Amino acid sequence: MDKISNAGIFTILFVSSLTIMAGAVIAPSLSGILANNDLGFSASWLITLPSLGVVLFAPIIGRLVNKLGTLKLLYIGLIPYAILGVAGGYITSDYLLILDRILLGAATVAIQVSITTYIAQFFTGDARMKMIAWQGMAIELGGVVFLAIGGIVGEINWQFPFYIYLTALVCLVLVAFFLPKPESKEQAEVSHNESNSVSKTTIKLIFITSLLAMMLFFIGFVTLPLYLPQSFNFTESQTGYLLASISIIAILTASQMPRMVKAQGSTKTVALGFLFFALGYLVLATTSSLAFLIVTVIFIGIGFGFTIPLLNHLMLENSTPQNQGKNLSLFSMGVFGGQFLSTFIEFISDAYIAIYGVATGLAFIFCIGIYFVFQKVIK
Repeated sequence: MDKISNAGIFTILFVSSLTIMAGAVIAPSLSGILANNDLGFSASWLITLPSLGVVLFAPIIGRLVNKLGTLKLLYIGLIPYAILGVAGGYITSDYLLILDRILLGAATVAIQVSITTYIAQFFTGDARMKMIAWQGMAIELGGVVFLAIGGIVGEINWQFPFYIYLTALVCLVLVAFFLPKPESKEQAEVSHNESNSVSKTTIKLIFITSLLAMMLFFIGFVTLPLYLPQSFNFTESQTGYLLASISIIAILTASQMPRMVKAQGSTKTVALGFLFFALGYLVLATTSSLAFLIVTVIFIGIGFGFTIPLLNHLMLENSTPQNQGKNLSLFSMGVFGGQFLSTFIEFISDAYIAIYGVATGLAFIFCIGIYFVFQKVIK
């Protein structure tokens, strides 16, 4: 199998960054979108509808990755990603806009599953964990760059952030030039009889945990773009900078995740991530000071860095070549299903303090429950 060059590694990480921007790139200009469109649904749905698309189409993508191969599926995902993303800024029909954002999710899961499977084909062991950590960092770095750009151009015109989706076409060119085709090879038969039940339990646990972690993380992304202008008079660019700051902390944390796992183990690391989610929303629920927003940014960023990249690695480590595509699509369903579920937090109350209070309680409960369940299931 060909060795991946540095340009190839850069391409993998660049492509991975597209997954975070599927919904989040327009978050800073959400108030501007709402002001210029007579939407018949909550504006936050524009951020989370792609997540619903991922959940709906992930089972299909899980089968296609083995039939088509990783690179073919990646090409199939990148082109509609760019087209559907830009189109969302110009569609005036509520029904067509909802369909567009859902189909954008289908393209997103094709990108995520294919690029993560590609990593699994070229990396193993500690090298794979390191690459998955880098992937998590790249996803959040994409959040930093795309959110910041989205906030800046969103102040000029609310439609401009939608053009950022054209980045997928740049990725398409890089993939064609720098990613070698994986070797097609006979997969060795794996004995599942001894570990099948344990394996299924582990996969289900990772799926549920990823769903809960991303739900907590994304509560901030669907509420802060409306909460910050209302409570602190933030502009679109200022909102983008704050959301990007969360991503910066997540990058730094993800870079240290492999060391944390070696020192404390997977169980404590994941539980610690949920604890930081709880602390982040506790600050929002109990204070209204601009200075304390910095503390929230740090805590929520750490929460992401200790959960999603590690859970992604655990899903790969507990998969075989035969069920890898299926399990990665399940992981995508968990991650993006959590994003979609975060939308419903708005139904709890019109008061953001109450919303953040509920998020705090949920995070504490999940932290304790996951710690004890992980001890029994994850080795």
